[in-house]
Amino acid sequence: MHAQRSNDLRPAPGPRDAGKRLPGALRTVSGTLRSPGPVDMSGTPVQLGLDELGTPLSDVTFVVVDLETTGGSSKDSGITEIGAVKVRGGEVIGEFQSLVNPGVPVPAFIARLTGITTLMVASAPGIELVLPSFLEFARGAVLVAHNAPFDISFLKAAARRMDLAWPGNQVLDTVPLARRVVTRDEAPNHKLGTLAALFRATVTPDHRALSDARATVDVMHALFDRMAPLGITHLEDLATATDPVPDDIRKRRHLADDMPSGPGVYMFVGPADEVLYVGTSKNVRTRVRSYFTAAEKRSRMTEMIRLAVSVRAVPCATDLEARVRELRLITEHAPRYNRRSKHPERMHWVRLSAEAYPRLTVVRDGAAGPGEAVVGPFVSRSRATEAVEALQSAHQVRQCTKKLPAVPSASASACVLAEMGRCSAPCVRPEARPATAPADDYADVVAGLARSMAHDPSPVVTALARRIAEHVEQQRFEDAGTDRDRLEAFLAGASRAQRLAPVVASPQIVAARPTETAGWEIVVVRYGRLATTAVCKHGQDPLAAVASAVAVAEHVVPPTSAGPACHPEETDLVVAWLRSPGVRLVETDLPLTCPVSGAEKYVVGRSTAEVVSAAG
Repeated sequence: MHAQRSNDLRPAPGPRDAGKRLPGALRTVSGTLRSPGPVDMSGTPVQLGLDELGTPLSDVTFVVVDLETTGGSSKDSGITEIGAVKVRGGEVIGEFQSLVNPGVPVPAFIARLTGITTLMVASAPGIELVLPSFLEFARGAVLVAHNAPFDISFLKAAARRMDLAWPGNQVLDTVPLARRVVTRDEAPNHKLGTLAALFRATVTPDHRALSDARATVDVMHALFDRMAPLGITHLEDLATATDPVPDDIRKRRHLADDMPSGPGVYMFVGPADEVLYVGTSKNVRTRVRSYFTAAEKRSRMTEMIRLAVSVRAVPCATDLEARVRELRLITEHAPRYNRRSKHPERMHWVRLSAEAYPRLTVVRDGAAGPGEAVVGPFVSRSRATEAVEALQSAHQVRQCTKKLPAVPSASASACVLAEMGRCSAPCVRPEARPATAPADDYADVVAGLARSMAHDPSPVVTALARRIAEHVEQQRFEDAGTDRDRLEAFLAGASRAQRLAPVVASPQIVAARPTETAGWEIVVVRYGRLATTAVCKHGQDPLAAVASAVAVAEHVVPPTSAGPACHPEETDLVVAWLRSPGVRLVETDLPLTCPVSGAEKYVVGRSTAEVVSAAG
């Protein structure tokens, strides 16, 4: 196996406050400052984004920005000044300030408000020179502004006019944060000047960009101080702080403190050590923390979180392993807050009964001998029954449930279905069959039925397509819908059985898929069950990793039924992984194939309406 691989204009810190430690909001929130912060594989500092949950505010770089403009709309007004302050961990680490020539005269009322005149900006650089420098200054940081939609709209509009890609910085608006923690009794409004006076900011805003940005820094830290007792201490909390969750939920967030940041399974555990809920994620820490924020809006989950006393995590090597472990844990514990607990004993199959004159039956064990046709599994008995009705519409198989003798009795009489031409009447002797009964020998009927179940569903598709067309022509739309549901159920069950069969029959399948880091994800499957999974890192010998995985793989006993040696949905997960792009088969005992004319021919990439139309 092998895998194919595929100028700094940062402004200097301003002389006024560079390195000054600001009010202790961030120190109060996180206790101790961590420096220099997260780094990438090469040791270069990197900035975490709002979507990366669990980042203390002290580890986040904020760029607080303010603009002065010639008007209130970015469509017909220009920028006259940009001011910004970069802060991290309670310290100012840089400032940015520049006048900007808007290309138009500054209106008189704007000049009176800001003190910026047309003469002042006449010799200033244009936005095409200032904006790239500002974006470099703010690279990787969270942009903060008071009434952020106003300032960000001007910056984005300027970038569009310059055909400059907007870098996608996360944005924080201090206005809704202030509305959350500052009451009307304290301040008549939430304007920057009002809040700066309330919090005794070190700078008084005066409608100049840098001064207003410095005042916003003080306001932001004061807001952080007020939100800390509410449990808003991390970056992701700011994203949902204006859509608050109950305090008792937010304060339970400590349950997620020790969660791993990689793929795995998590379990919420109740006071009696019972498993309340099982879930999986590519980043367990991120996912678990989200339950304690306003991102979680499901009432059942809120109820579950109030009951939980702990959260347990099971780290996994790969996402496939995590999803399989989740399924197994749900099957084992049947958590009451998982919307649908997955139980293999609730699965249903359609197969031919082992009698002299077989009939279609719905069973739970899927037991079938070698070469015997089965359809399924189905998640409900009603869905399996619909598949039976679909097969009966195309094949004159008997529908009675009594056991028939090998030699019909001389006194036996045909049923009404035989008289209607819908049953081959094996229960009576040939000379006693109604003239309307099909003349086919029952053995031929059963053989055709088995072919439809195992290899070629076209007789069923054709028969139901014809019936649906007749119903539609007669405007019997409910009947057409019923037959459509029967066809969908049969095709889904038949395609699932044909898709799983070669994997279930294989004693061992070893496969590998390239990872994003130029390594390999290795999977060993036995009789449809995931026996082990491992990751071979870049630079390691993949064949040695394969040998090691096979050596430690779980021993799996061959199944005694048509189903796999595990929950059928586990095999579904395995099959989906085997079919994913880039997978390479390292070892297989049997060919992994499906019938060319099988049910998947009709279901992959086609709707039922398209199938019916093509068959008609």
